[in-house]
Amino acid sequence: MALLHADFFSDALGMCAEMDVILPEETKGQIGMEGRAGSGKYPTLYLLHGMSDDHTIWQRRTSIERYVADKGIAVVMPSTHLGWYTDMYYGFDYWTYISKELPQICRSFFPNMSTRREDTFAAGLSMGGYGALKLGLGASETFGAVAALSAATDVVKRCQTTDLGREDYFLSIFGPKEQVKGSDNDLWALADRLAASGKEKSPIYMWCGTEDSLLEENHRLRDHLQTRGFDVTYEESTGDHSWGYWDAKIQTVLNWLPIDR
Repeated sequence: MALLHADFFSDALGMCAEMDVILPEETKGQIGMEGRAGSGKYPTLYLLHGMSDDHTIWQRRTSIERYVADKGIAVVMPSTHLGWYTDMYYGFDYWTYISKELPQICRSFFPNMSTRREDTFAAGLSMGGYGALKLGLGASETFGAVAALSAATDVVKRCQTTDLGREDYFLSIFGPKEQVKGSDNDLWALADRLAASGKEKSPIYMWCGTEDSLLEENHRLRDHLQTRGFDVTYEESTGDHSWGYWDAKIQTVLNWLPIDR
C-alpha cells in the first residue's frame, strides 16, 4: 500500500484542507503482508472521523492500512473538523465539500479511482457515522454503500438537549432547533425523501455496542429505514463508545462492502 498525505485548497470551504489517502499497491516482497492492486479502476472508501478527531485518527487507532492491503481499494480519510458533515448555519460548507467537491478532487488527483457509484463507499464512527449515513441518504447518486459504527444518528434530539452546555455550538451547525426536524440534516427526513423519490437506495451497515449511550437512537433509525424499504444490515454486540470495538468492526465493514474486483 501507498500512504499519501495531501494538503490542498477547497473552494467549498474557502480554505486549505487535509486528507490522508491509502492507495492499492501490488507487492510480493513485504514481510508479513502482501499488497494487491487489482485491475482497472479501484474502488474507494471515504472513511470519516468523529468529533474529537481528525484525518489521522483511523491510522493512529486502527491498522486500517494493513486491513485493506489485500482488497485492492483506496481509502480517503479527510479532516472535517467539528462541522458534522453539514453546510453549517454559521460556518463552513462541509456537506458540499464531503459529498461533492472531495470526490471530484480525489478523482482528479488519483485518476485510477473509479468514478462509478458501485465502487464508491463511505464509513465512519460516531459523528462520522452520522456523516456516512447522510451520504448514503442524501448523496446516494454518488455513494453506493455506507456503513456507520456507533453513529450519532439523531441530531434533532441533540439540538433539543441543553444539559451539555453546547446550545450555541449546535445552533452554529444546524441552525435554530425548531428548524432541524425535517431539514436536510435530519436522517429520518432524508430517508423519507429518498424512499419517496424512487431513486436507487444504497445498502447500509450499522453497528452499535450494547453499552453505548447511542444504542437507542440507532435502534430507532434502523427501524425507520427498514420500514422505508432500505437494505439495512444491523448488528450489535457487547461494546461501548471506544476504539477497541471500532478497530474490530471496521474489519467487518470492509468484508461487508460490495467490492467487485
